[in-house]
Amino acid sequence: MTFYGKNERWWYELLSGGNPVLPFRQFRRLFSLLPANPRCKFCHGPFEGRGSTLMPLIGKRPSGLTPQLCNQCEAMARTLPGGAEIELSMLFADVRGSTTLAEQMTPLAYSQLINRFYVSATEALVDTRSLVDRLVGDQVIGLYVPGFAGTDHAQLAVEGAKALMIKTGHADPDGPWAPIGIGIHTDIAFVGAVGTEGGATDITVLGDAPNTAARLSSSAAAGEILISESAYQAASLTELNLEKRELSLKGKQERVETRLLKVG
Repeated sequence: MTFYGKNERWWYELLSGGNPVLPFRQFRRLFSLLPANPRCKFCHGPFEGRGSTLMPLIGKRPSGLTPQLCNQCEAMARTLPGGAEIELSMLFADVRGSTTLAEQMTPLAYSQLINRFYVSATEALVDTRSLVDRLVGDQVIGLYVPGFAGTDHAQLAVEGAKALMIKTGHADPDGPWAPIGIGIHTDIAFVGAVGTEGGATDITVLGDAPNTAARLSSSAAAGEILISESAYQAASLTELNLEKRELSLKGKQERVETRLLKVG
């Protein structure tokens, strides 16, 4: 692979599970001797167990993106504007009919519902080794990159979607407490820190691939998980023979083949 700058190479190492330079890297071997799980995947700082009591002394705690990353390693990533193109699986989840829900509830009750959705989504994504890219409005985005999710990132994205459906009550006899639709897509996209060096940055995903995942999510009805054909193949779901749908997605010239998965 050709790299055009040091930041691009660094990001590729991080996202692919390589060996990027990160804070307290020199203590990685020492940290790895401390019994704990989870721990930062890169500096090996432990977040639980006896060894974890030492981490606050040097300012380490779990990152908000994933418990596989510490806050210091995340902070360094944010100081390096740039990123890398990498194949990954993306999960977009939206609350269906959120405008109507907001009209029918008090602002406080609606905020409590959305916060409960955020908590449930974060748990489902983190448990399946996703980076929690964004919690905005009524939407949650999970990035399953090889450096954290491994080569089975598509399968883990599907597992994360199923877990989120269960957590929001879509398998309950009384129905969901938050009606959501989910889109999953596997493809190459740009992942990195967007912003200015020394200024505000945001770790995000860009390109046609996340746009497709977002369109799938918005096309999914409550209780539906729409999986692109590429994610369906990558997750080895062909034996399930899921219902096929061809969708005309906004901004896409050609119809997109998808598979429909429901929980419960």
